[in-house]
Amino acid sequence: MSEEQTTQALDVVNSVDPASDALQNDDAGGNSGNADESPEALAEKLAAAQHAAAENWDKLLRVQAEMDNLRRRTEKDLQNAHKYALEKFARELLAVVDSLELGIQAATGDSPEVAKLREGSDLTLKQLLGALEKFGVAQIDPHGQKFNPELHQAMAVEPSAEAEPNTVVKVFQKGYQLNDRLLRPAMVVIAQQA
Repeated sequence: MSEEQTTQALDVVNSVDPASDALQNDDAGGNSGNADESPEALAEKLAAAQHAAAENWDKLLRVQAEMDNLRRRTEKDLQNAHKYALEKFARELLAVVDSLELGIQAATGDSPEVAKLREGSDLTLKQLLGALEKFGVAQIDPHGQKFNPELHQAMAVEPSAEAEPNTVVKVFQKGYQLNDRLLRPAMVVIAQQA
């Protein structure tokens, strides 16, 4: 143990263990008390003081390790808070995206008014999806992909001769992720061997 570590250990012992104060007070009082004590008694006191110092040094190291772990956890929590701060807001906007998509699908007909409505809704949807993407919200559209239970929720199974088994053949509702955290799974129909 270096001289600096010994000094630190004694500081910790003095601040934590009142018994060590009594030992130091005996030392400060002169050698009058020590002159009557045998070397064995002094060796026992020294061993006890060294044991207490070692215990307190161990406590100090544990507290420092705890503080380092707490600092790392706090930093990680803060990073996650920044990264996922928009989670609730993004979830609320998903209903708006769904409504726009349904409105576009429902806008059928060949009249110029319907065509203008569809065009305006398409542009609005693209802008909204662009804004969501700018803040880390990504759309999950798994049509034709293998079923992934981490990202997709199977709503039904459909026999299919064309598609491979466990492949998404229909998407009821698209899923979304915020910075790799799932906001909503994609609601899908998966193929079953016919």
